[in-house]
Amino acid sequence: MSDRHSPHLDAAAIGLMVILCACWGFNQVAIKIANSGISPLLQAGLRSAGSALLVWGWAAHRGVRLFARDGTLGWGLVAGLLFGAEFIFIYWGLTFTTASRAVLFIYTAPFVVALGAHVLVPGERLGTIQVLGLICAFVGVAAAFGDALRFPTHRQLIGDGMAFLAAVLWGATTLVIKASRLSAASPHKVLLYQLTVSAVLLPLLSYASGEPGITRPTPLVLGMLAYQIAIVAFASYLTWFWLIARYPAGRLSSFTFLTPLFGLVAGALVLGEPVTWVLILALVLVGLGIYLVNRAPAAERRL
Repeated sequence: MSDRHSPHLDAAAIGLMVILCACWGFNQVAIKIANSGISPLLQAGLRSAGSALLVWGWAAHRGVRLFARDGTLGWGLVAGLLFGAEFIFIYWGLTFTTASRAVLFIYTAPFVVALGAHVLVPGERLGTIQVLGLICAFVGVAAAFGDALRFPTHRQLIGDGMAFLAAVLWGATTLVIKASRLSAASPHKVLLYQLTVSAVLLPLLSYASGEPGITRPTPLVLGMLAYQIAIVAFASYLTWFWLIARYPAGRLSSFTFLTPLFGLVAGALVLGEPVTWVLILALVLVGLGIYLVNRAPAAERRL
């Protein structure tokens, strides 16, 4: 592994990013499978609660101080509420649309971040190439929405819209973290804020909405929930934080265009979901857009 502040991505970093994108792409399939036995909001709450315990235990093992007063509590609660709302739309939306389509819309979040950072974060204004990337991605999303209109019912559009709202909330969470005191806090603490608030909020909403709860706790359903808790919300997030502490965040972020690809393949292979040529075109356009938005300026690429 490279030194702590490597300006380039080595083979280990690239390999880890590919694995992370595969994990994130399969996550929507895992949620959809677990939805068959656990109500969406309760499932999201259980996922956050289990992951929060793992993060707390890992931080205690590493000696990370999580409860010191550092002025981040207010912003942490805001980030936690946004995070919880994001997963309401993800888990609920997957009862209406396919995992293959949901992952495409969810991973438009980098464009929300790029637009927000352009306005809110000094030194992160968009250049011509980045604007071209945003336009490219917008065309891809529009094509995917148009593709849903050809289905017999409009349930796909409802789920697609929820997934897109989740992307907006994900981007908003990232911007809150970047533009507030949370940017200087420990990654463990930032993640724990989000997991803890959503672990309290989501089960309460599940109860208030009259969800049936755990209806079919088969080994497959429980295994998919465990995957979300241990692999996605714990191990993959901490690995991501580890990577961005050691490598250029822009170069790492360019790999996220692989996530919808992995999600598309997983949805087709595991769930037998239909894959149309329009959806593939939308995926290519969104992926190209993410690449352009995260593309380093020419002077930086020559380093």
